[in-house]
Amino acid sequence: MTITCRKARAADVEALYELIQGYAERGIMLPRSREALLRHIDSFIVAEENGRLIGCGSLFRLGADLVEIRSLGMAEGYKGMGLGSRLVDALLEEARLMGVPKVMALTYAVDFFRKNGFNVVEKEIFPEKVWTDCVHCAKQHCCDEIAMLKLLA
Repeated sequence: MTITCRKARAADVEALYELIQGYAERGIMLPRSREALLRHIDSFIVAEENGRLIGCGSLFRLGADLVEIRSLGMAEGYKGMGLGSRLVDALLEEARLMGVPKVMALTYAVDFFRKNGFNVVEKEIFPEKVWTDCVHCAKQHCCDEIAMLKLLA
């Protein structure tokens, strides 16, 4: 199995949409329209195997010193193979290249993010996130996601 991680391109939009939509339908990821994916394509890292997109993740800048990992997912059959950690590593490298010292995620996968060096924190320490996204979310007042943070050295 040869899996490569790379920056996403416009040709990846349909595969990204399908992958993210599968998670969104289960209520564990926010949906993204094809138009939004195309607009933000340069924020995505994708994983592919033999030309097939099998995983993705993106970074969203919330402030001068903070980015969020978003839309982290993989195709069925690839969990537990280290693919998620490879995507997170690629996203953390992107954050370093951007000069951003803090990376956060809102997640249900606490153990996964802990394994990748993140710590649980209070959501309230991220007013940038609250006012950018949470204010528009249906779960705003009953959010059950866990906030996690990694400080880059």
